[in-house]
Amino acid sequence: MQPRVGSFGSLEEGKEPMVRTISQSNRPFPLRLLQFLLLLLGLGILFSFLSMYASRFLKVQSEISVVQSRFQPCIQDKNTIASWIKPPSNILHEMNDTELFWRGSFVPQIKEYPFKRTPKIAFMFLTRGPLPMAPLWERFFNGNEKFYSIYVHSLPSYQPDFPPSSVFYGRQIPSQVAEWGMMSMCDAERRLLANALLDISNEFFVLLSEACIPLQNFSIIYRYISRSRYSFIGSFDEDGPYGRGRYDERMSPTVNLTDWRKGSQWFEINRKLAVDIVRDSLYYPKFEQFCRPACYVDEHYFPTMLSIESPELLANRTLTWVDWSRGGAHPATFGKGDINEEFFKRIFNSGECFYNNQPTSLCYMFARKFAPNALDHLLEYSSKFFGF
Repeated sequence: MQPRVGSFGSLEEGKEPMVRTISQSNRPFPLRLLQFLLLLLGLGILFSFLSMYASRFLKVQSEISVVQSRFQPCIQDKNTIASWIKPPSNILHEMNDTELFWRGSFVPQIKEYPFKRTPKIAFMFLTRGPLPMAPLWERFFNGNEKFYSIYVHSLPSYQPDFPPSSVFYGRQIPSQVAEWGMMSMCDAERRLLANALLDISNEFFVLLSEACIPLQNFSIIYRYISRSRYSFIGSFDEDGPYGRGRYDERMSPTVNLTDWRKGSQWFEINRKLAVDIVRDSLYYPKFEQFCRPACYVDEHYFPTMLSIESPELLANRTLTWVDWSRGGAHPATFGKGDINEEFFKRIFNSGECFYNNQPTSLCYMFARKFAPNALDHLLEYSSKFFGF
């Protein structure tokens, strides 16, 4: 029997064995194909690195763009002169008095302004509530919008109802209670000054009450105030119980008896003196502590302080006419029965004063006190009496 020859399986009977020969090629791998694959691998690695770098770069750039878009308007606003000279669009703010006085006392150290500046008069109304003479003031202000600004300090509980067309609309500043004869009254006046100082165009500051009226048209008052070399605030050395008699020796040496002055509460001052009042921390504590009724601080604090610090800038008189002839703690109040030509002739011919060191008969720009029922007569004769 012949031996079986097997390779990968058994042979079927009766058939010749089939021998399968497997031959393995020994040819080398093609060189060009290898070079092509290596090139693809290199390009892939290079593309991966470029993709990673590009994604990081674009991400950083997008973050920078977002940051710039968020902060760019603020940066641009701070870097323009307009951001410094533009008055606040809304005078209702959240600053307390300390913050407000600090902000209002900023003073440029270069005298010349690097922009065209039209000096304005800040009309500051210190009131308890309504402004009954508002229609007369509206007529007075009409057509002079570039030359004035308005600020109203009233009781915090009072909600004004001026229409949007009124010059008094939105002009009420954040206010606090002001008591007659107390330091809170001077605080209210300082608050008005500080708010007005936030507008760099305000150069002159007039304090008025709800019972005040203008005695001249706007053009005359503007020229009178803006051309004066002095500020109009009374500052008198008065003997007797209502003058030196109110002085407290405990105010010495900051305020001596020879420094003690008295003057009207209603004043007109320039920007320099307004800043001096707002930033004062030397005289304020003395008057707050030692000038209380029967020492009425609103009659002594500003006149005394300014006469010590800047006597050369004071005209030593007020622009507001009042009548004390009836006696008492308050001046006379005039109603509709008093409004006639003779009444105003008496005001206009009340004597002479000095204006820029020259005598003049034009001494008063404002008058008080007028009752609400006088309004209709004042409006009827405003053209004849006041020229507006």
